[in-house]
Amino acid sequence: MKSYRLVIDCPDRVGIVAAVSGFLAEQGANIVESNHHTDKQANWFFMRNEIHADSIKMPLEQFKQTFAELANRFELNWKLVDSSKKQNVILMASRESHCLADLLHRWHSGELDCNIVAVIANHEHLRQMVQWHGIPYHYVPFPKDNKQAAFDEVRELILSYETDSIVLARFMQIFPDSLCKEFAGQVINIHHSFLPSFIGAKPYHQAHARGVKLIGATCHYVTGDLDAGPIIDQEIIRISHRDSVDDMVRKGKECEKQALARGLRNHIEDRVIINGNKTVVFD
Repeated sequence: MKSYRLVIDCPDRVGIVAAVSGFLAEQGANIVESNHHTDKQANWFFMRNEIHADSIKMPLEQFKQTFAELANRFELNWKLVDSSKKQNVILMASRESHCLADLLHRWHSGELDCNIVAVIANHEHLRQMVQWHGIPYHYVPFPKDNKQAAFDEVRELILSYETDSIVLARFMQIFPDSLCKEFAGQVINIHHSFLPSFIGAKPYHQAHARGVKLIGATCHYVTGDLDAGPIIDQEIIRISHRDSVDDMVRKGKECEKQALARGLRNHIEDRVIINGNKTVVFD
């Protein structure tokens, strides 16, 4: 079913839900899903309405212009998204294949409603798997003495595909701050630990050395601060003293796949609203 997604955040005040709902009712809009939340500490309000597109009689652009008057009155940050216009998504990977393969399978089976327009990798060995899905594969090497040139090439590829979202599916290079700012809110990473614990390299080794009893994975937006961007989703699994580092890596991969897939799906369905360094997720 084609729908429109109306996503709002704004200063909290009395009457927002009534005003938005009343406006939609006046337009004959059939709301098929509605969610809202108030951050009491920040005094900030969040809302997501999914509307049956065929229930709105006026053209979409006219609807937006009319709603803008209400939005100005309530100081709303808002967007209205047509669900039939799928996001263009680029996946990026390095040596590990499990997250990439899982997303490709979910996309192939129709679970992820987006266009995976390309895969960018800094190793060649995943090419055959990607091309089996009919997706372009771009090999971009990252020499230690000139990583900026590699990221310049990545940027050009992102722009050439008119990319809406970039997913780092165990892409083991640190995004430069310039790209984090240029594509803020568009770059999603999976980190193989339950953040904020064990940031950086070899988190399973860090967890093993610390003797933890739970390990996990964190799907988050990428910012200039390493592994510290707003968290979208997390998954955990229980371990014991019997588990070696290899056992933890094996078990942790399942967490990584689950957290990344859920996080990406919520992102492309406009269910995630960034709230400072946190998120509101209407799952």
